[in-house]
Amino acid sequence: MQKWTLPQKHFAHFYVLGVAWTTLLLAATWMYAFKMTPLTSDEFHLSKVWRAVFLLVLMEIQVLRRLMESFYVFKYSPSARMNILGYLTGLFFYTAAPLSLCVNIAPEVVTFAGNSRTSSAPEFDLLSSLSPLMKLGWCQLIGAAVFLWGWLHQRRCHAILGSLRESPSQAREYIIPHGDWFEIVSSPHYLAEIVLYAGLLIASGGTDVTIWLLFGFVVGNLTLAAGETHRWYLRKFENYPANRNAIFPFAY
Repeated sequence: MQKWTLPQKHFAHFYVLGVAWTTLLLAATWMYAFKMTPLTSDEFHLSKVWRAVFLLVLMEIQVLRRLMESFYVFKYSPSARMNILGYLTGLFFYTAAPLSLCVNIAPEVVTFAGNSRTSSAPEFDLLSSLSPLMKLGWCQLIGAAVFLWGWLHQRRCHAILGSLRESPSQAREYIIPHGDWFEIVSSPHYLAEIVLYAGLLIASGGTDVTIWLLFGFVVGNLTLAAGETHRWYLRKFENYPANRNAIFPFAY
């Protein structure tokens, strides 16, 4: 029913929330790491606190780009709607996802932040606070590379989708997208999202259950959504490329 739906342009609310929440968590965690767990060893990957900081930096890069895209790349069709349950799920996801990256140290960070409010403001040296992030372990380097690979392809695929409705006359039209990973799957932006969350999982070292749960939710949710999108394309376009799978090349 129409009354249980919202305009798709409300997707921007997810990323406003995501940026605000991730920035808050990143600032608090980074300050805690700088003051309470100075890194004296070159073994960056042994420090779960600095690992959480690194993961939140990657998440910040992701949500900032998504926020910019929601305003400057996507041109939502005036008739495009989303279910209110999907809207609430999106708000929950962008609250839970950043938190899952630092949940193991969240109690200590909250205690530290509370004590900081009642005492003098801690001094913060930007250069010194960045130096631990230069001591990356192999998991972080490989994870960051996988993350950026997915991040770049999602950016390209979103630009392709945005370009399909550059003029007002195209606002209500549906066009088969081409280019980048669109040549092999119907929802390459979803595939890219799975890739970049796989990068986060690798960068975490794979030891945190919460990050595995986050990754599993992303894979399950986007696989279902991609299947629906693929079936819609097949119904909508008689000449839809037969070589495209829904989301995983040569598999599904």
